Amino acid sequence: MRLVKTLPFLLSLSAALGSASAWALPTDRDQPIRIQADNAHLDDRQGVATYTGDVIITQGSMMIKGNTVTITRAASGDIDVVTSVGNLAYFEQQQSSAKPDKMKGWAVTIQYQAAKDLVILTDRAKVQNEGNTTEGEKIVYNSKTQVATAGRGGNTVGTPRQRIDMVIQPKKKAE
Repeated sequence: MRLVKTLPFLLSLSAALGSASAWALPTDRDQPIRIQADNAHLDDRQGVATYTGDVIITQGSMMIKGNTVTITRAASGDIDVVTSVGNLAYFEQQQSSAKPDKMKGWAVTIQYQAAKDLVILTDRAKVQNEGNTTEGEKIVYNSKTQVATAGRGGNTVGTPRQRIDMVIQPKKKAE
């Protein structure tokens, strides 16, 4: 298989982890955000909310799970960074109403940096979509430039992995 055909696939694997407005169902951003956790600590002055204990955050088709989820807000009040930490933290989101399967991602740390349009999965990172998977120490996706990279996580990982591992399912003949 040629790299030219593989790159769009890698991008599509990470797409759901990007900007909710760019890659989610169009109705997701208009849905209320529901947060369930054992504990919450809100610091309005600092613009930081930390949720602990089996945290589940949903908005439309999107779901984030982790042991601890921290949300920081910019001075404007918009969400700046969402960081989910767990063993493993989890993310899922439906990409389109035509495809009911959800994009799924796991990692020890999943971070969405809204201002930079970056999603970073670190330590035992894995993204799965329609039977295709990408695994590595770190997977970074820029939803604005639609560029994804997967590889070594440096000193940020507790479980080293020498190489990335991708499984790409063959396309069905009808497609």
